[in-house]
Formats: sequence, C-alpha cells, structure tokens
Amino acid sequence: MQSIYIHTPFCVSRCKYCDFFSTTCLDRRHEYVDAVLAEWEQRKLSSPDNPIQTLYMGGGTPSLLEISDIQRLISAIATKDTVEITLEANPGDLSPDKLRALRAIGINRLSIGIQSFRNPLLRLIGRRHTARQARLAVQWAQQAGFDNISIDLIYALPGQNMMQWAMDVKKAVRLHVRHISCYCLTYEDGTEMHRLLHNGAFRATSEHQQNRMYRYLCRVLERNGYEHYEVSNFALPGYRSRHNSTYWNDTPYIGLGAGAHSYDGQIRSWNPNDLEAYISGINSHSLQRESETLTGEQKHMEQIMLGLRTCEGIPASLVENRLPKVQDYIRRGLLQQKGDRLAATQQGLYILNRIIDDLI
Repeated sequence: MQSIYIHTPFCVSRCKYCDFFSTTCLDRRHEYVDAVLAEWEQRKLSSPDNPIQTLYMGGGTPSLLEISDIQRLISAIATKDTVEITLEANPGDLSPDKLRALRAIGINRLSIGIQSFRNPLLRLIGRRHTARQARLAVQWAQQAGFDNISIDLIYALPGQNMMQWAMDVKKAVRLHVRHISCYCLTYEDGTEMHRLLHNGAFRATSEHQQNRMYRYLCRVLERNGYEHYEVSNFALPGYRSRHNSTYWNDTPYIGLGAGAHSYDGQIRSWNPNDLEAYISGINSHSLQRESETLTGEQKHMEQIMLGLRTCEGIPASLVENRLPKVQDYIRRGLLQQKGDRLAATQQGLYILNRIIDDLI
C-alpha cells in the first residue's frame, strides 16, 4: 500500500501562524503541476502488489489550483484502489459550482481550514475568509455530495476566552461534519505571530487555559459521537483520516512537490523549499533532495512518539526498559494497558509530551 502526498505551496497571502513552505507566485500554478506530474513519472512505484490507497493534496492552498490541473493530478496518480482522495481547501475559494466540479473529478474528502468562527480572530491570524464563508462552504460541500468533510480549528488564540472557544466547538458540531482536527496555536520561529508575541503585541495563552480548552473540546466531541483517535483528531465511526494515519503508524509514503517529505520505512527525504529550484530541478532531472537514514534508536523513539498520540497506543515492548515509569503512569491513571499494548488515557493526553519525554 502506498500513500501519496502532494504539496501545493500557493497562497493568496500567508497566514501569520504558518511555517509551511508557501509562495504567492500564483502565475506559476500550471507550470508547477507539470513539474509534479514529471516528478511522479520519475518516482512512481505503483503495482498490483503495491496499490495507492490514499492521495492527499495539502498546502499551501490546493483549492487555488484550476479544476483541470487537479483533474490531471488525480488522473495520473489515483487508481481504482485509491479509496481516499483529499483536498485541503480555504473556505473563501469554494462555491457551489466549484464544489460540484471537485466532486465530479474524484475528490471524495475535503479538509476545510476554518480555524475559528469569530471574524476578529480570523483577521488577527491572517485568514482571508469570514465565519459566514466557513459555514457556507461546509453547507455547499454537503449539498454537492461530499459525505466525508473534515474541518480544522485552532484554540488558544490571543485574546480567545473560554466562552468563545466553547461557541466555536458547538458551531463545529452543529455543522455535522464527519471529522474535526483541533490544534493548539504554536508560535513557530520565523512566523509573524512569533514576531508579534515577542514584540509584546499580545500574551500567549497560559498552559492552564490551554488545558481547559482541550478538556472541553474532548468532552463535547466525544459526547457527540466523535472518536478521539489521535491527540488532535476526532472522527465519527468509519471516518478516520486514512492518509494521516500512515504518518502515525510508521507506514511509507511518497511526497511530491516543493518542500514535500517522503519516507520509505528507513530513509526520510525531502524536496527543496524553493519553487524555482524544484521546477528547474525536475525539468532537468537534477533535483537535489536532502535525506537522512534513521538509526535504530531514532526509529524506536519515533514509534513511541507517534504511537502514543493514537488511541491504539504502542506495543508495551517498546518501553520495557522504562518499566518503573510505565507502572507509575498506569498507577496514576495516565497510561492504560490494553493487552500487550500501552495507550494514553484521556488524562494522559493532557500531558502527553511529558509522558513521551519520560519514556524515550
């Protein structure tokens, strides 16, 4: 089984919190898709014994691509075995006509970046859509026949209080989407939000308040039937993200496009974060990828770090050399034994990073 990720770096403007590779050179979109298709021809390994199960177009803003270019990517890469084809989308790029067209060319899962239902917070973090556009985008997608819709929310935004966050969570539930991803705001080096924080424009949300928001989120979503299957991800039964699960389950994947990462089970490699270097490198068959071969210790650490993020947890044998600490966490109700596996409890998820640090 293979999973394919396509990075689409184009954005109308850069969100203030984002540290992913992106560019506002929108006039190169068609040329970029040509390069991605050429990279696929150079790298594809599909065969009847190695089918492509998931195709994920992330970014950046994949919804800025022309329908015809998205169709070219799907036609070249997806097969009859591809059960999940996801497109990340900005609410402001979606219309009823565009959504019907996306459904017609084979997109069967949408990931819509809503982030907040409050316009002042959307403006603060540099999002270019409004709360109304977010709600309409989901409704239009449902009317266009999309059954599998995921939305993203961010909490612990500057000035966001508990009541505002509670309203966001309730509005998300009322949309009846199948999947919800929620992330605590992080101030990544080099981002505008990081600069504003250190210039004193606002204060970061306290850890206590972050935990309150996370607890509320978990409680409300689980009460409404969502499985808390990964620390930041919630899904109705049968609607977990198959593609993202490959990252957490140590499954190989291929990343196409500028800045995209690949993993073959032992070697991690990545394309340059440079649009011109990527396009010219692909066209001349001279693209310079960086890579690292993971040591046994690194793979061991990653299996613990990624596995404990999921509800399935990890084989207990991975941490048998930390048995006293494991037993202490079980005694405190932060880890639980599931046969020969260990998983974080709901309480354990609140301090998961500390637990992982102790066990690796």
